[in-house]
Amino acid sequence: MTSSWKYTGLLLALAPSFPAFAEEAEQIVVTANRTATPVSKVGLSVSVISAEDIARLQSPGVTELLRVVPGVTATRSGGIGTLSSVFVRGASSDHTVALIDGVKLNDPSTPAGGFDFGRLMTGNIERIEVVRGPQSVLWGSQAIGGVVNILTRKADGDKPLVNALAEYGYRDTIDLVGNAATRLGPVSLSGGASYLRTDGISAFSSARGGTEHDGTRAYGANLNANVAFTDALSLDLRGWYSNSRTEIDGFTPSFTFGDTDQYTRAREAIGYAGVNWSGLGGRWRNRVAYAITKVLRDDYDPSATPVHQGDSVGRNERIEAQSVLDIVEGLSVVAGAEREWSRFAQVNDYGFGPSTDQGKARLTSFYGQLSFAPLAGLTVNAGARHDDHSDFGNHTTFAANAAYTPNAGSTVIRASYGEGFKVPSLYQLHSQYGNTTLRPESAKSWDVSVVQKALEGRAEIGITWFRRNTRDLINFVSCFGNSSPLCTGFNFGYYDNVGKTLSEGMEAELKLRPVDGLALDMSYTHVKPQDKATGLDLLRRPRDKAFASLDYSWPFGLSTGASVTMMGDSADIDDFGSRVQNDSYALADIRVSYPLGDHAELYARIENLFDTRYETVYNYGQPGRAAYAGVRLKL
Repeated sequence: MTSSWKYTGLLLALAPSFPAFAEEAEQIVVTANRTATPVSKVGLSVSVISAEDIARLQSPGVTELLRVVPGVTATRSGGIGTLSSVFVRGASSDHTVALIDGVKLNDPSTPAGGFDFGRLMTGNIERIEVVRGPQSVLWGSQAIGGVVNILTRKADGDKPLVNALAEYGYRDTIDLVGNAATRLGPVSLSGGASYLRTDGISAFSSARGGTEHDGTRAYGANLNANVAFTDALSLDLRGWYSNSRTEIDGFTPSFTFGDTDQYTRAREAIGYAGVNWSGLGGRWRNRVAYAITKVLRDDYDPSATPVHQGDSVGRNERIEAQSVLDIVEGLSVVAGAEREWSRFAQVNDYGFGPSTDQGKARLTSFYGQLSFAPLAGLTVNAGARHDDHSDFGNHTTFAANAAYTPNAGSTVIRASYGEGFKVPSLYQLHSQYGNTTLRPESAKSWDVSVVQKALEGRAEIGITWFRRNTRDLINFVSCFGNSSPLCTGFNFGYYDNVGKTLSEGMEAELKLRPVDGLALDMSYTHVKPQDKATGLDLLRRPRDKAFASLDYSWPFGLSTGASVTMMGDSADIDDFGSRVQNDSYALADIRVSYPLGDHAELYARIENLFDTRYETVYNYGQPGRAAYAGVRLKL
């Protein structure tokens, strides 16, 4: 990776001199404690991507945006819109809980029950909160690696707001976004819609012979409504929908990986209805809600018989109740109960006749967390969760964390211990590769961090050390040369608990705001994710990641910026199951924007400025140098 650092010259070329700076107000986060909490009182590792960050970085997809978060890496099987997995501190991608406005997005019909971030665009997103480390106490099964909570735009104040974006660029890419928010007496409304299409690149790497373009078309909408019947009673309604068609590559009739005519259609929807009630002058806040997530996916191959190769449906329904009580100053409790029903059904037909897989499960959970401040500047959070699963019985997890600041937030010392728990997915249990004797995965983790502000808030530096042990990790086991009773019929393999993994490392961050309008952000992550039995690194998780960005708003309105992302080598497997290596790479992006009056802004960017060729998944290509330009409107 050493030669990659030459790209950081882009950042230094944009830096002017340094006059005075105004310190920013403290951030408030919701995801860490499931209630609004100042970040100096949170004992967990939390990163926030704000609306300003989203606009500044100009990233169209959430996958690209998450590269700014320490400890988080992502892979993508081709261009924008293709399958994308997110790894937090070296944990499996399905160990990340994905939420939109607090509603779980994870798909019960995917092999491991994870969420495909590749189809998630940033257009109607106002804020993203990322909590790193096991969070099963508050967020349940799957939160072994962490939680990514995506918050959409909402009404703010009585004045109606309208935002719109139109962008055009590389490979005939069109990105259109519109959203609006208003308040009509006791009713607050916000909603948006988006459309994206692109001719794309070859999902099969062009460096390996890929030539055809694999395009994507996606559109979606979201709607939020809140009705305040009284100051203490309100109704909360939320909805989100996405529809996409993405061309992919796969195995050819000669059983080699290459260009194909295959494509996937996906429809994803969530719904939420909740009643909020508060008492004791606002110190007691309660919520009862119903939420549903449904995902439908269809796979097609126009060159095969039948063309429709398969379909799957994943459905997750949840009833939940939560209560937050501020008992006295410095002492509060969060408690809740959840009942979740998950099911999946899948039909595959590759010319040998259709096969059907299906399964369902029920999970009942109770959780509680106590927050107290025994000393000035010290906040301690401790909690437990009890899960009762229809197939795996009872399991209890514990977590505790603390944050201490001796000087009103200038120095913050954090420490946390957390346990994670994940039941096998319905696919891992009941598909043609299923194994009903699987055991749940579990994890224990700790981290310690120090954050220090200096120069009257103009500089902030932080460093975190972490370690996580995972037991009974579930992996796919090949049937080639395997005499297991599960290797019957035409099975190529099966899922099994294969052992223990260890992930340990550190995260370092530096933020400088030396003048109004100038922002320098740098981070470095080193993580060692290993299979303890073999000593080998886990797949597609690089040990080293560095990110740096520099942005400056000039006095005459122009804003300029540049970013550099550097990733280390990562292990992978080839078409025959042999271990290979994805080489390290560096990406440089530059961007510019300029306001046209008070309500419009022109912007443009060049991604992958030096046309780096790289792979995050073996055999799958990534976009080369690409330019985009657009306009934003705000009324």
